Formats: sequence, structure tokens, C-alpha cells
Amino acid sequence: MFREAGSDDFEQIIRLYRQLNPDDPVLDDGSDAAAFQQILDSPALRLFVLELDGIVVATTYLNVIPNLSRSASPYAVIENVVVEESRRGTGLGRQIMAGTLQAAWDAGCYKAMLMTGSRTPSTHAFYRACGFSPDAKTAYLARPS
Repeated sequence: MFREAGSDDFEQIIRLYRQLNPDDPVLDDGSDAAAFQQILDSPALRLFVLELDGIVVATTYLNVIPNLSRSASPYAVIENVVVEESRRGTGLGRQIMAGTLQAAWDAGCYKAMLMTGSRTPSTHAFYRACGFSPDAKTAYLARPS
């Protein structure tokens, strides 16, 4: 079942994020739970899950950003796309991405963007199969020094 995440999904989403970024530190100060609640409370930020038999097996994070250009149409940024490692290649990624993109279109977004740090060809093929073009824009990333 594709649905928006709720407060009871925190631990399962964190489990998936550990698969995405295994080197991230484990936070024990509650800041991750506070950020999770902030996301759930914001109408422009939508955290989605795909649930099978009561287990969250995939997640995406949709950010709908207001915009002054393009007839004041918002745009979307999709982050933290994760499918349970043992279930990758089974179509679950395409399923959650289709729902996430539909939510962006339903919100009036004129485009949806995402970036991946993966160099794995199958990851890039997955995003192309979901409708993303690697040739439409050039992405740059800055981090604090």
C-alpha cells in the first residue's frame, strides 16, 4: 500500500535510511525524531512509504517548493528514495516513485527533480525508467566547508 508516512513509521523509515547511508551516525539526542515530526507537520513536505504486510519496504521524500516563475507553479524535489535491500529489483521502486510523482503532479508541480550520488548503472537506468532525464539539467552540489 502506497501512503503518506505517519508517526508510527519512524523506526521503519530510519531502518531503510540506514541502508541508504550506513555511515550516518546514530542519533541519540532525539533530533532525528524532531525532524521527522517537523516533516509530518509541514504540508509542503511529504514523506511516503510503501507498506507490504505491515512492513515499510520503501520510502521517498517529496518537497513541494513554491515558485515565482513558470506561472507561479511549484516544483518538486524528491529525496531519500530507498527500497528494502532484499526486495530491490521487484518493481517496488517503480511503484513508490509513480505514487510520488503523481503526488507532485497533483500538487501542480511543473517539474520534479532528484539527484543521486550513485554511480551504479542500474540506479541510473531505474530513474530513467521512472521518467527522469539525465540530460535536462546540470546539477551542482555545495557543502559547508
